[in-house]
Amino acid sequence: MPENHPDSRPAADRLADRQAISDLMTGWIHRDRQDWDTLATLFHEDATLRVMWFSGRAHDFIEGSRRMAEGPLRTKHFIGNPTIAFACDRAFVETNAILLADHTELGIGATVHVRFLDRVSRRAGTWRIERRDAVYDLGGFTYPFGPAAAPDIDADALRERHPREYASLAYLIESSGIAVTGTFPIRFSEQERAILSEGHAWLAQSGG
Repeated sequence: MPENHPDSRPAADRLADRQAISDLMTGWIHRDRQDWDTLATLFHEDATLRVMWFSGRAHDFIEGSRRMAEGPLRTKHFIGNPTIAFACDRAFVETNAILLADHTELGIGATVHVRFLDRVSRRAGTWRIERRDAVYDLGGFTYPFGPAAAPDIDADALRERHPREYASLAYLIESSGIAVTGTFPIRFSEQERAILSEGHAWLAQSGG
């Protein structure tokens, strides 16, 4: 996280805040467990979220995830320790994650390294996410039954449609009947820089 923001609270007083925010990040396990009600508690009521297959209100994302879970695509996330910048009752958070995907009908999967860039705020004494963006760092296909068992993939056409950082995951999502349109943030891209810049500006507005 390239910018530092002054925080008026002593570091010791932030320990509980850091733990609460870390719990929000690792709470993504509730998506893997299909515990939709608990997943909803990670977000403020008006929270928004943008990932490869969805952009909009977090509540609608959860409903979309519920429908996706009924299809052939399975996913699992490994969440790292977050980097947190505080200002009063706001925090800008960057968290590494590894996404494992498996398409049960095609017999192929993908491993993608992603970062969540989150605006987190405390309202009525409770920290929750109010905006989440995903940045895709790198990734590729996996072959649980060996490459010979995989379907033929038009690699040239795939590269023309999606950056290599997330082309494999986009292929699996589209093969599950969900459209992947537009271009999404990748490491060191203009989109990533814009998210970081806007996030730090939002943090500075807290007056911390």
